[in-house]
Amino acid sequence: MILRIVIPKDKFKSLREEEVSSLIEESLPKVEETLKAEREEFLREKIAKLEEKLEKMSSEIEELREFYEKALRDKELMMAEKEKLRKENEELRAKLEEKRNKAGQIHKL
Repeated sequence: MILRIVIPKDKFKSLREEEVSSLIEESLPKVEETLKAEREEFLREKIAKLEEKLEKMSSEIEELREFYEKALRDKELMMAEKEKLRKENEELRAKLEEKRNKAGQIHKL
């Protein structure tokens, strides 16, 4: 990582006489502390956003689960209704066939 320090011209002129590198070395611990604090704050914000996203996703998953369960119940009802209609249709066909047979017998007479 490259760290660039920008110093105004007039400030730099006054620093010429002092040893700039020692001044930088003295400031490094403070800079490191500041960077760590900023990093921690950034990570806290990121954690908060991720927790919010996780909560939203959990809510959506629960909605999908409820939808899926309802769809399964609806499917079971539809299958039961289909079976009921199939049996009813069979009965009606049998009755119709019976009527046709009776009508055929009457017609033969």
